[in-house]
Amino acid sequence: MPNGAVENCIQAISRDLLCYSMGKLEASGYHIVMHIHDEVIVEVKDAGALKTIENLMSEVPSWAEGLVLNAEGFGTSFYKKD
Repeated sequence: MPNGAVENCIQAISRDLLCYSMGKLEASGYHIVMHIHDEVIVEVKDAGALKTIENLMSEVPSWAEGLVLNAEGFGTSFYKKD
């Protein structure tokens, strides 16, 4: 399989994982205001929500069982790249 095809497969799976995480966040009551490539921006009033959001985004869907998945975020009062 040519390298481009492998890259496309990896990007497609990454997109599916992000969409799965976004669904989990919305179902848990978090309102996503924006997403960019591999980031999700959520406005929250409780600064303690970050750990919960990271945990939700680290949950592996059943179709990817065995995948090691981790999420890391940060809090800020304005959008910026980490």
